[in-house]
Amino acid sequence: MRFEWLVALRFLRSPYKPTVLRLVTVLSVLGVTAGVTTLVIALAVNSGFRQTIQDRLLGVAAHVNLTRPVAEGIRDYRALIERLHTTPGVRTASPAIYQTVLLSAGSRARGIVLKGIDPALERQTNEVLKRIVPGAGPASPGAPDFAPNADGVEAILLGRALAKELQISSGEYVTLTSPQGRLTPFGMIPRSRRYRVSGIFDSGFYDYDANWGFITLNAAQSLAGTGDIVNVIEFRLQQLDRADELAAALARAAGPGFAASTWMEQNRELFRALQLEKLASAIFIGLIMFVAGLNILVVLAMTVTEKARDIAVLIAMGTRREQVRNIFVLLGLAVGLLGTLLGLALGYSFAWLGDTYQLIPLNPEIYSVSSVPFHPQGRDALWIAAAALLISVASTLYPARAAARILPVEILRYE
Repeated sequence: MRFEWLVALRFLRSPYKPTVLRLVTVLSVLGVTAGVTTLVIALAVNSGFRQTIQDRLLGVAAHVNLTRPVAEGIRDYRALIERLHTTPGVRTASPAIYQTVLLSAGSRARGIVLKGIDPALERQTNEVLKRIVPGAGPASPGAPDFAPNADGVEAILLGRALAKELQISSGEYVTLTSPQGRLTPFGMIPRSRRYRVSGIFDSGFYDYDANWGFITLNAAQSLAGTGDIVNVIEFRLQQLDRADELAAALARAAGPGFAASTWMEQNRELFRALQLEKLASAIFIGLIMFVAGLNILVVLAMTVTEKARDIAVLIAMGTRREQVRNIFVLLGLAVGLLGTLLGLALGYSFAWLGDTYQLIPLNPEIYSVSSVPFHPQGRDALWIAAAALLISVASTLYPARAAARILPVEILRYE
């Protein structure tokens, strides 16, 4: 063991130092531990929300949406899909129609987002169609039935929260009313169609479970009265991080009048808020570590005062002033290192327990998830530890410099 480390650890573990100094040392370690633990947990929660929301969004939303921002929509969508789905990096392409309609069930009614899909294509990519509630109807989990019944009534798939709110069960009938009505001598009359609830899905994302419904593309076109057109072509990609690049390539390949948007653009405000929350958490919790650094400074300042005679003896015996300075830098580093290791262990342990056993429940109507998700990132431990140790070392500079400037003749004059 190097001389500086030997003396630093001796000062740290000395059984003869005053009780107040021992207490302040313990509080310094606990301060660093609390700061590191809190920062690990805060970042794990932020990463958990971001990852959970991203996974659930991508389970129901396309990576790239190709639209034609004109009233008539996309008429030649079949030929366009045939041409674009071979673009390198594109995994699947499927047409869809989105419209806002009024869903009525008995005396209960509310507006929902209705998506018209091609079930054969949509099953390959949309996780919603693989999350049918068991026992909610004749359709087995993962295989919703969109075929019309014996009376020719089209099928609809509804979210679990929506079905619960309107007290709808699988097999019952509902009415959809589209504001895109037909013109008659008496004015515009909304179109209404009757549908059979063939299944209930549970995407795990409250916004979709409470506001979305799925019907076939033909049924959606008939309800909207638009003919054989769609208003969006959805693309799923092989590599998610190429969304911006492929969106631009698909818009160019589609030709003039088309626009492409990515899933990140459509949810920009949500992820920007999560990023801002992560930054704010790091800043405010960093203040805890700053206070812990001040505690380390106090510990070392008191140690310099209490060990002034020992330092003078060491210098008189030939210890270089650089070594004296290093002794106190290493002393502060030891306190910071111990607190950092304890904080990382406690933070990651709590994050694992919280995620495994869902220790903190949430209201899914507000947060879109049923419990706080913890996804600690290994790389966060590196910069958290680096920041904690940097603050600890910075707190040692003034006391270490003061210790190195002690004059043995002044201290030992009356010995």
